[in-house]
Amino acid sequence: MKIIVSAALALAVSGSAFAANPMVAEAKMYYTAIKTNIMKGAEKMPESGYSFKATPEERTYGELIGHIADAQTRICNAATGENRPATAAKLTAKADLVAALKASFEQCDSAMDGLTDETAGTMMSFQRSQRSKLGVLVYNIGHDNESYGTMAVYLRLKGVVPPSSEK
Repeated sequence: MKIIVSAALALAVSGSAFAANPMVAEAKMYYTAIKTNIMKGAEKMPESGYSFKATPEERTYGELIGHIADAQTRICNAATGENRPATAAKLTAKADLVAALKASFEQCDSAMDGLTDETAGTMMSFQRSQRSKLGVLVYNIGHDNESYGTMAVYLRLKGVVPPSSEK
């Protein structure tokens, strides 16, 4: 009995044996932060900047926004089990690209909302292998961060302060 009471006290002091897994909450926090920066970056670039290329080998800013939207659609399709088309790469107008980007984030919002401690380890097919749902969504966050780094350079080259640098 003394061992049981000691174990119960240890659990009470340390929190709980069944505390929520912080990885899911942290993934959602990082997703929200990068979503905010990407959406603001897409909105801040003037329409004329959507045809801008930093170098001839790079995508235009508009092509970059289309790429982000399409990549998110494909990645979050895997996480939600949906099969939405990824067609933003065909778009050129700022308004259309921002709308496609917003729609891709809405799909990823749904995937993130469905991510719980219980579903994080659910295995699914992704890029010719089996990945956990958490792993797929963290992959999306990583891709978004890489893409935002490119967006920030394009914004600076056009004299626009990136959202992550605003005060």
